Amino acid sequence: MGVARIGYIRRMTGDEIVRERDFYRRLLDLGGAAEVEPLLEQALALVVEVTRAEVAYLELHDDDPDDDAPPRYWRGHHVTCAEAATIRESISRGIIARTLADGRTVETPSALDDTRFEDLGSVRRHEIQAVLCAPIGTAPPIGVIYLQGTVRPGGFDATDRQRLELFARQLAPIADRLLAPRARAALTDHTQEVRQRFRCPNLIGRSRALAHVLQEASLVAPLDIDVLITGPAGTGKTALARALAENSRRAGGPFVAINCAAIPETLIESELFGAERGAHSQANRRLPGKVAAAEGGTLLLDEIGDLPASGQAKLLHLLQAREYHPLGATSTIRADVRIISATNVDLRQKVAAREFREDLFYRLHVVPLAMPGLHERKDDIPELVEHVCAEACRRHDLPAMTVSRRAQLACRDASWPGHVRELAHAIEAAVIRAHGERSTVVLEHHVFPAADRAADDGRRATFHEATRDFQRRYLLELLEANDWNVARTARQLELARAHVYNLIHALGLRR
Repeated sequence: MGVARIGYIRRMTGDEIVRERDFYRRLLDLGGAAEVEPLLEQALALVVEVTRAEVAYLELHDDDPDDDAPPRYWRGHHVTCAEAATIRESISRGIIARTLADGRTVETPSALDDTRFEDLGSVRRHEIQAVLCAPIGTAPPIGVIYLQGTVRPGGFDATDRQRLELFARQLAPIADRLLAPRARAALTDHTQEVRQRFRCPNLIGRSRALAHVLQEASLVAPLDIDVLITGPAGTGKTALARALAENSRRAGGPFVAINCAAIPETLIESELFGAERGAHSQANRRLPGKVAAAEGGTLLLDEIGDLPASGQAKLLHLLQAREYHPLGATSTIRADVRIISATNVDLRQKVAAREFREDLFYRLHVVPLAMPGLHERKDDIPELVEHVCAEACRRHDLPAMTVSRRAQLACRDASWPGHVRELAHAIEAAVIRAHGERSTVVLEHHVFPAADRAADDGRRATFHEATRDFQRRYLLELLEANDWNVARTARQLELARAHVYNLIHALGLRR
């Protein structure tokens, strides 16, 4: 507690101390709110009572509200719907806009005489005098509390501002907790219908892009045909292959995976098909191969594009005849196995460069499934972040943590060239950093700790850091060109205004 605050308490009368105690008690009671609407009612009533404001307006923002629509959650005191619309006129430019953009309280004894706002039409028309406007939350705010005029002479004082800012800080995590699940629930789950017939709990998300590949997978999963899964590295091809196996008639059989790029060329044939004793220097006993291990189940050939030529010929024979020769064997073995292949390279280019057999390519390419990159699944990122956070806490035996809404939005807006794998590693590291700080909430700086360090130590920025630096410079140029008119900048970028506010705070931009 600051020295000024201590001095203020010492000067308080008995009745004032009781009122102050009651204020803090009711402030703490807000934490028990289970719904947004009652929270707004109680919060606004409390702030009006302690500040004695004539007009009060409180709004909370959804993830990306419609630029022209009123906020989904708002309440007003002595404010009609028409008057609330008038107050919102200043969101795109003016008092509330400055509060949202700067993330700091705006205070003025007379907006009409304040050079910052004297040119605003709404201020002039309504002759607005004393104003106190505080952001709810930081980096960026999730809403604002706007107070206008007081029932007592002299306008708002330092105590009013102190109480309002304390109130806003207390309200922010409560509102964040209540809004986050609503924002997720409001998203259309494009995968809901297909998930009823295709079990895939490890493929997290609800985007249209994910739904498309799950729909394709659900059609081929029950059929005993071979499948080729394509897509960038780190997108979840192995998880999709497991889902195919678990939804097939071979669900009770083994699932065996082999990375074709990780095996020396001299051993690939032995690894796949096995070897008789003495067939090569390391075969001091009979060695079963991966095909035998997957008998009655599914064999995943990951990085199939890196399979050497000798292995390609033997694999083609297996696919066509469903039989194989272990290395050094004199007889063939029948194979009851389903083959799923996966690659992050363009096999057509490999065929054109004579690095991959054309007949094998067409044999694999009967039913291709393309796993989408994370850039096509932006709406899935917050859900992925929460899932990885929960799994990391469980795996490392850490207390349960949540991920702040701001961190989720920053992850959604970031570039992830390594796709789901890179995101998962970043969140796991963030959980460990948050635990090290004894925090039960994963914040943005836990996920992106190197953003500021790169400039400080002079090292070369990573791709992720360089991307954020470009975003920072580009957005700042547009904002300055538009005199920090966020609405106009959002229209030029074809983004929702709330999204631009998120970027302003996530990138640390200042007017």
